[in-house]
Amino acid sequence: MVFSSPLFVYYYLPLALAVYCLTPRRAKHFALTAFSYLFYGWANPWFTLLMLGSTLVDYRCGLAMSSGGESTRKRALVVSICANLSLLGFFKYFNFAAENAAAFMRLIGLGSPAWEGVLQVTLPLGISFYTFQSMSYTIDVYRGNARPIRRFIDFACYVSMFPQLVAGPIVRFSDVSEQLRSRTHTLEKFARGAALFSVGMAKKVALANPCGKVADTVFEAGSLHFLDAWHGLLAYAFQIYFDFSGYSDMAIGLGLTLGFAFPKNFDSPYRSESITEFWRRWHISLSSWLRDYLYIPLGGNRKGPGRTYVNLALVMILGGLWHGASWNFVVWGSLHGGMLALERWRGKRAVYSGLPRWARVGLTFLLVCLGWAFFRAPDLGSAWTFLCSLAGLGSPRPEAALLSGVVYQPYYLICMVVSGLTIWLSPTALDWTERLTPLKAGAALAGLWLSLALLSAQTYNPFIYFIF
Repeated sequence: MVFSSPLFVYYYLPLALAVYCLTPRRAKHFALTAFSYLFYGWANPWFTLLMLGSTLVDYRCGLAMSSGGESTRKRALVVSICANLSLLGFFKYFNFAAENAAAFMRLIGLGSPAWEGVLQVTLPLGISFYTFQSMSYTIDVYRGNARPIRRFIDFACYVSMFPQLVAGPIVRFSDVSEQLRSRTHTLEKFARGAALFSVGMAKKVALANPCGKVADTVFEAGSLHFLDAWHGLLAYAFQIYFDFSGYSDMAIGLGLTLGFAFPKNFDSPYRSESITEFWRRWHISLSSWLRDYLYIPLGGNRKGPGRTYVNLALVMILGGLWHGASWNFVVWGSLHGGMLALERWRGKRAVYSGLPRWARVGLTFLLVCLGWAFFRAPDLGSAWTFLCSLAGLGSPRPEAALLSGVVYQPYYLICMVVSGLTIWLSPTALDWTERLTPLKAGAALAGLWLSLALLSAQTYNPFIYFIF
């Protein structure tokens, strides 16, 4: 189940909010947890057992840290981290490891292994998000940044909360620990949450979906003409931003309707003047998680320049793999890690510094877009073919000329123009709804109405981060 679906908007959400509002304060977490498990298990009920198992392990580890000595605390932390990483590693990377092992065996002449294809592991929805959240609890408790939760239902509510369960933002326990114990429910907070959800829905359905249709058409066409390739890459850059930031807006908005204040996840990232700044603005919850729980423990920038560059590259490679079990994501992470290390090495002498602001923003956006080619392409071979098309070195087939009749339709061109104006000229949805006026409320309601109207007529409604 996804937010941008009739099932969620017309049935699940009204019922969940009604039950939550009518439930007594002490039982609200039980009601929210029950609806969250229903939300998560809708596609495959068996996946709820994995999440429940992870929740039980981390809950017990948190209690052990609160009552034991230092050795007990360390053992509990190790158990929690190993359990979560084992769960994530098996379900997300088993197929990838098996495929590469089989390819290596064929390469050295041993032929295809007998076990190839025998076991195919299904990736549980949102496992990358809830394992990171659950680990943040035990790490924060171990570091003394948060107090352990005594009631299991409170912790189960934190891990499974449906607004951010399958696609983020990655809400750290320290961000909501006090809100789990006590929070306010006000009409103002509910109204802002509803407006933010409406804006996020409009971004997803009215902008991300048509841009995604253009991107899919171009990327699936093979070798392309120069302009078609760039048009498709720009469409994908717009799609992934509005798709993910729109979902984050909806998640934060739903959190507000339930009384929770989740942190901002996007801050106009395509206006960044460097790759370093881009990662301070894009998927903020992930980049800050990797910084605080991986980069700094590895030594950060405290062990000399050389170690700093290695740490930056390693963290971004792992961040790429977090997005998906594919060599494309390894290359994508390596590119960003290399650029971060280069900017750190050059410092104020970086190539950006001598350019006017518009040029710095444009160059950064260009580098990000080139990275998106690896993120979107199904494999490295397809990515290379697409990059050749971008450079004007492709060998398009005669039928590639038919592409123009699809991707340059007036409707798609208008959506692309509106997307660009929204990205570079408008405030973020979170900032726009901070002071909700009647005019803004009406505009948000109009955006929701437009989204629902388009949703009823569209058959194309993917969600990129749903599979991570």
